[in-house]
Amino acid sequence: MLDPVTRPPGSFLHRCTRALCSPWVRLSVLVALLAGAVTLVLLFQPHKLLSEGWPAQLSGAGAVVLFGVAYGLCTAAFVPRPILNLAAGALFGSQAGIVAAVAGTVLGAGIAFALGRVLGQDALRPLLRGRWLKAADGQLSRHGFRSTLAIRLFPGVPFAAANYCAAVSTMGYAPFLLGTALGSLPNTAAYVIAGSEAASPSSPAFLISTGFIVVTGLAGALVAWRKRHRLRPAGADAVLEAPAGDVRAKEPASAV
Repeated sequence: MLDPVTRPPGSFLHRCTRALCSPWVRLSVLVALLAGAVTLVLLFQPHKLLSEGWPAQLSGAGAVVLFGVAYGLCTAAFVPRPILNLAAGALFGSQAGIVAAVAGTVLGAGIAFALGRVLGQDALRPLLRGRWLKAADGQLSRHGFRSTLAIRLFPGVPFAAANYCAAVSTMGYAPFLLGTALGSLPNTAAYVIAGSEAASPSSPAFLISTGFIVVTGLAGALVAWRKRHRLRPAGADAVLEAPAGDVRAKEPASAV
């Protein structure tokens, strides 16, 4: 006798379950979740924290924890981290602000990575057919911690975009989160300190932090420009630098 919980492979319920769990349906769910999150962000406008401040009834360690959770949810919904980092410094000062911002950064990265891995990876990995996409996927998959650390240390790649792109690769959770925590710390601290010292823009702390932000931004652009050839697959440079005759020699002969 057939267990009532079990359904034969050809049953209607089995076919519906397979359809609902298909990669493209899961990707559609991910897109719907992100669209809903962005809509909520536009409605509630978390950047108002910079002008209106934190609710007066929330204070102490609980407020720092709550801010870190809100920070993580906002970054997963594409809210720019610099705004939240400045708000963390303005609301809680440099020390507590750095703790809240780094914790929120790791939480937001983990949420986005998990959503992308569970709901989007199966549908998007078969689309990695382009030369550059394959090279980037290989770099992230083979050197997860090092690649994540470099991306976080040198700003330039949008935070949320990096999270979802990493989720499509075969990188593990641990190297991704550890690379995010360590790589995001310097730049996050600089923004938080700048936010905590915004009332005195001539102070050494404010000038040093803003100078660090500018220098790391320029350094990130320079490193990305100089290291762009690393994304080329093996042999691409040789083909590009080969004489015209050699290239023609490698082309398949046309049928006579």
